[in-house]
Amino acid sequence: MTFLKKRPLFLLLFLVACSTVGITGRRQLLLMSESEEIQLGLSTYKQAIGSYPEIRTGPQIAMLKRVLSRIAPVTGKKYPWEVRLLKADNVVNAWCLPGGKIAFYTGILKIARTEDEVAAVMGHEIAHAFAHHGNERMSQNMGLKAVAEILSLALSGSGRKGQETRNNVMLAFGVASKVGVLLPFSRRQESEADEIGLHFMVKAGYDPEAAVRLWERMAKGRAPSSGLDRFLSTHPQPLDRAKALQRLIPKVRAKYRR
Repeated sequence: MTFLKKRPLFLLLFLVACSTVGITGRRQLLLMSESEEIQLGLSTYKQAIGSYPEIRTGPQIAMLKRVLSRIAPVTGKKYPWEVRLLKADNVVNAWCLPGGKIAFYTGILKIARTEDEVAAVMGHEIAHAFAHHGNERMSQNMGLKAVAEILSLALSGSGRKGQETRNNVMLAFGVASKVGVLLPFSRRQESEADEIGLHFMVKAGYDPEAAVRLWERMAKGRAPSSGLDRFLSTHPQPLDRAKALQRLIPKVRAKYRR
């Protein structure tokens, strides 16, 4: 109770920091303002793109800019959008920082082979920024640390036995937080970004079936995943994502049908 009495403003912050994710309507906890989030993204941008050579001309970067020019307006975000192409054939990845700074590695373009498939990747990455997923993860970690502090104070006791009990409980709390909260939540954010990205694709005039093809191709060459793999993964399995997107497509198409 001492901890709670000393931190009423901290608890009030948790109560008033709830927001709603656009498109999905999911409630979320955001402890940073959007301006703070964007500033953090911009401050790490140069460092994030500085590790690989940049490709400034050619058909690939031209396609990325074309896709961004169609998707950015449908998000409703007035960011200073830009996309960079980084030479890294072994990196199958792309990202979008808060504030609309996007990077694709050349490795992902071996999987996303068409403009529609590139739009699926870009829509997904932009969706993470649109839904403030980075802010949410940081806020969640802050919340878990606060709970851990309360638990640690509640278990504080004298003597060797009391210390051992505290250490064992805190270790169990750490494992439970990761397996029971952080990992499932990470997978939920990935699925949510898939869904929001699908909306962006359709609104921008791209073929949403390309997202299904993309994840089916991602699954090729991978060993079959076990139940434990799924349980401990930060991302849903590629085929699971393809199936989920296939189920969503009729509803999303119907929403934007003219």
